[in-house]
This record gives sequence, C-alpha cells and structure tokens, in this order.
Amino acid sequence: MDVTLLRKRGLLPLLAAQVVSSLGSQMTFLALPWFVLVTTGSPTKMGIVLAAELAPIALLGIPSGTLVARLGARRTMLVGDAGRAPLLAAIPILHATGLLSFPLLLVCVALVGVFIAPYYASQRVILPEIVGEDEKLVAQANAFVEAATRVTALLGPAAAGVLIASVGSTNVLYVDAATFAFSFLMLRLFVPRRPTLAGTEASRGLLAGVRYLFADRLLGTLALTSLLSNGFGQMLVASLPVLAFQDFGQSSKVAGALFGSFGAGAVLGSIVAMKVMHRFDPIRLGAFAFAGLVLPLWLLGFNLPAIGVMAVLFVSSIFGPLVNAPLIAVLTTRTPEALRPKVMTAVLTFALLAGPVALVAVGPLLGAVGVHGVFVVVAAGQSAAVSLFAIVALRRREDPPEVIAAPV
Repeated sequence: MDVTLLRKRGLLPLLAAQVVSSLGSQMTFLALPWFVLVTTGSPTKMGIVLAAELAPIALLGIPSGTLVARLGARRTMLVGDAGRAPLLAAIPILHATGLLSFPLLLVCVALVGVFIAPYYASQRVILPEIVGEDEKLVAQANAFVEAATRVTALLGPAAAGVLIASVGSTNVLYVDAATFAFSFLMLRLFVPRRPTLAGTEASRGLLAGVRYLFADRLLGTLALTSLLSNGFGQMLVASLPVLAFQDFGQSSKVAGALFGSFGAGAVLGSIVAMKVMHRFDPIRLGAFAFAGLVLPLWLLGFNLPAIGVMAVLFVSSIFGPLVNAPLIAVLTTRTPEALRPKVMTAVLTFALLAGPVALVAVGPLLGAVGVHGVFVVVAAGQSAAVSLFAIVALRRREDPPEVIAAPV
C-alpha cells in the first residue's frame, strides 16, 4: 500500500467529497424505499420508484459520454452535485406541503437518475488525471475510493435506520441534499482544474465507446458481466427492506443493520485491497474475488435469523472492493485517454441497464416466490455472471485492439 499516493494534489479533497456525498446517498438508499413501503405498503411500487431512478441511464447513459468528454470529469461532477442537491430537497418539501403524488415522486427520482452515469464515470476518469497512467497506481487509487465510499456503506444505513425511526424517512433526504452541496464545494475549491482533451477521430460519435468496448474481448465480457451482476444485485438490495419489513417486525433498525453489514464487510475488503492490490495481476484478482462474493449468497435461500443474514452479507461484501478496484483500473488504463469518458459511460450504462428491469420485476417476483425465493434467483444469476467472466479473465490477457476511427 503506497500511502504517498494520498499526497497527490486533489486526491484527498476528492475522497472527502465522495465520502460525504456517499454517506447521504447510502442513507437515502434505505430511506426512499422505506418511505414507499410505509406510505403504500407495496413492494411493487417500491421497485418502480427505485427503477425510475435508474431508467434514465438506459436512454442517456451512452450519450452522456459525449458530455463528459466535452466538459471534463471535474466539471461534470460539479454539475451532478449542483443538480441533485435541490432535486433531493424537493421531495421532503413537496411531501410536507401535501403536494407529493406518486407520479411526481417518480419524476423527481428520475431527474436525479439523469446524473448517475456521467457522474460515476467521471469519478473514475478523474483518477488517472490525478495519479498518472500506471495501472497499479490507478488500481490503488481506486482502492482508496472504494475504501472511502465503503465506510459510508457501513455508517449510512445504520444512521438512516435510527433517523427514520426518530424523524421520519423523508427528512433524511434533506441530509442527502446537503451532502451534495458539500461535495460541490470541495470539488470546486480544492480539486485542480484540467484542460479538456481534444477529441480524436476514433473518439467521435455517440457510439465510439461502445465500438471500442466490444472490439476488446476482455472489456466486452466485462460489460456483459456487469449487466448481469448489477441486475441481480439490484434484486438483492431491493429485497432486503422487504425482508426486514415482513420477517423482522417492520423494523427500520434491522433494515439499517442489514445494509450496514454490506458496509462493514466492504470496509474490511477495502483495507485488504489496499494492501494486496500491487501484488497480483488485477484481472485474476478480480475474477477470484468475484467468485468469493457470489458463493455466500446461496445461504440466503434458507430462513436465517437476522444475525445470520448479516453474516452472509458481511462475508460476501468483503470481496466487493477486490472486484471493483482492479477491474475498473484495468478498464481505465486499457482505454486510450481520449476515449475514456465514452468507454466508462458505456460500461456504466451496461452495468446499470439491467437495474430498472430487475427492480420492476422484483416486486411481482417477491409476491410469486417470496423473499427467500428471490435470494435463490439472485445467487443463481450471480453464479452465471461470474462463470461467464472467469472463462475469459483467467485466460492469457490479450493486447487491447487498435483504435480505428468509424463514421459518426
């Protein structure tokens, strides 16, 4: 672990911004579905609300790569923070005034979702701008980002569970809005501005990132794996509030503890990732860690007590940072710099594309097979995803393809 990396100008302020904004988002991640469950009693409507936040990615994810390329990573993140703060604050304001209908709630969360793909792509594109192009340095920087944000996955849900019980779920959204405002100020004041790169012939056109992605067998497989894994992962996450609501006395504190187990394991995994990242080939490390993430999920098919569910989620989430940090580093450094915004937004779009479908489907599926049946479906789907990736990832890594310009 190279702690001197933290001395790179702008890295610590970037981490601070992400910790605070991620803390608010993690709290909202529990507060929003809990609010829908309490006010409607409908897991199907809960799934629809969560899907509405991800749905814009299907339409705008790939085109947003052009926006990131034109604005640059830092400016795109500033726009994302400035946009989401008032949108999130509007939800509790409208609820308090009696104006928040279900369709209006869907509109608000969908507008928040517009910023997801360009923002998270920019989070990763900005790292080589700060730390340089070396694959292992970028992997370590990604491990620091994973560690910083995973801490919030531990603290956020637990805090949300307590706050929901004391002040109500909608009021938690005010906190999330304030965290985006804080992130905006940190990025604006302390992360250095970099001139936007000039485009190349190969980077022109909305589909430039998609073309490059699927010309590379390894990256194309990674994109397909991300689509499958994220879809089933969204089913898992959406089922946890339902599990707490139905099996554990409608306790928001239990729901917070379940999400907090994800965070606790991920924090430990991030510490491990920072220590071992420089010792192993990133692709092979990611493939083996992916298998470690999936295997414990099969136990959720059994009727476990709350502590048992927490233990499974904890063990599984240890491997999350060991999957994400090396694979994102490979994706970043394997892609020519002028193409990175479009390739990253393309990958994130494919990764999140299955989310809306999965979240809409999970409500009826919960009604048909129950929450434990859904967990079995999740485990089977994730096992298929890891098998697909392992077939390609554990073979000898090929050189990336030559960048060939295509017509716009």
